[in-house]
Order: sequence, then C-alpha cells, then structure tokens
Amino acid sequence: MALRIVALGVIAAAIGIVLGLLIPWFPPAAAKQAHTIDTLYYVLIIVTVPIFVLVTSVVLFSVWQWRARPGEDRLDGPPIHGNTQLEVLWTALPAALIAALVVYAAIVLHDIGVKQPNEIKITVTGQQWEWHFSYPGYDDAQGKPIVALQLYLPVNRPVNFAITSVDVIHTFWVPAFRLQEDALPGSTTGFRATPDRLGSYPIVCTQLCGYGHSTMRTTLHIVTAAAFSTWLAEHGYSGSAAQTASVRVPNRTAATGAGAGRGWTAYAPIARTHSATKEGSQ
Repeated sequence: MALRIVALGVIAAAIGIVLGLLIPWFPPAAAKQAHTIDTLYYVLIIVTVPIFVLVTSVVLFSVWQWRARPGEDRLDGPPIHGNTQLEVLWTALPAALIAALVVYAAIVLHDIGVKQPNEIKITVTGQQWEWHFSYPGYDDAQGKPIVALQLYLPVNRPVNFAITSVDVIHTFWVPAFRLQEDALPGSTTGFRATPDRLGSYPIVCTQLCGYGHSTMRTTLHIVTAAAFSTWLAEHGYSGSAAQTASVRVPNRTAATGAGAGRGWTAYAPIARTHSATKEGSQ
C-alpha cells in the first residue's frame, strides 16, 4: 500500500510540475529582468509542487487509515510517543529549504536592481486616474522635460523608473516586466528594467485608488532606437516646435472650490508638449 501511495504521489507531482511549467500563466516577457523572475517562478514550482503533493498525500492517507470507526467516537487513540529524530528531520529540512529559497529570491531581487550603464531615467507620476511619464534630459523647446501619457522606451536600453504620486497610493505595474512598485504621495520609489522585446504592453494600477481605479491604465510602447529618436523629435526634443496644452498635472495646490472638504486635491495645469493632448485622446 505504501509503495502505491508513493508511486501515485510521484506521478501527481510530475503532472503538477509539467502543468506549472507549460501553462502560459503570464503575458509575454518584455524585459531582461522578467526572464530572471520567470526562472525564479519555475524553481519555486519545481520545489513546492512535490511538497504540496507530499503533505496532501499524508493528510489524506491519515484521514483514511486512522479515521474514527462507528462506535469509536468516545474512545481515545492508543498512546504514542513522538519520534524525536523524525520531528527534528521534518523541522530542519523545511527550514533549510525555505532559507535557501529566501537567499535565492534575495539574490534575484538584488540583481534586477543593479544600476546599468547608459540608463534612461523616467519619472512616473500617478494621479487619479492616469499616469504621467516625464523624460528628464529630453527637454522641449521651452526647456521643460517631455511629458507623455503613454510610455515610450527604446529596446535594449536600461531604464531607471522614479515613481511617485500626487494624491493617494497607486501601484505602477507592468505585467510584461513582472515588476510593480507602489507610487506614494510625498515619497519616491522605483525599479530598473531593460526592455528587450518590441511591441505594446499594458500598464495597470493595482492599488484600489478610488472610483476610477479600473480606468487607470495606459500603454507601454517598446520601439527601436531610431523610432524612439523620432518620437522624441516629434514631441519637441532637439529644438522641435512644441505645442502646449493645459492638463491636470502633478503640481500640488490647496484644494478649492467644489472639491474642498471631500478628499479631493486641485492640481495646477502646466504646459505640455503635444504628446499629452494627442495621446490623451487615444
């Protein structure tokens, strides 16, 4: 009987691992860091599925083998003394396994956050209920950084995201990067990513931030270096003419008017390159 249970457990674990590795749980990866995180996930699947099967098998076997029979409801079980060696073993092994996984995860977290040469710095600002992306160092004709409502990045160029908020807590999540970070009012967080796959990918807020939370979405566009240069030129970089538009932006002022007293915050409009107007209408 024990051999049959072990055989069934091995088969169940193998099936679980195969399903965990083959089913496309995540969207396509679009950053070098995403591949590293996916590898961490695969390791966790390989390690944890057999443990889940083992624990479940022991529980089910124990329920079946030592269940109370009719008429035994008021009887105590036989006095059994614990096995000290077995208890030490099943305590030490999981502890060592968890410690190893924690160290591995910490190494992954460290590696994906290492500063890379030739980084672009992007300031991400969350505001009910949209994202603003500022490009310091890429100034328009008025000497102000280009600001856009959709994120454009050149492929294979490292990016350092500085993330903040001007009202409530948001969470900046790029599923294709496998990375997310809270956007906190009055504070700056961030992460690093190196886009490595051309295409367009969703950006989502995963922190409940008000009645418009579900609409706080935009798009990441990973383009070639030449296309990125063209996009910058179209939005005022390198002396190109820039149109301006008054929009809600992350400049804090006192709440006034109809929003006062209801937890709303008023924001002063600033001049934007025509990217804000054009992308906002998409």
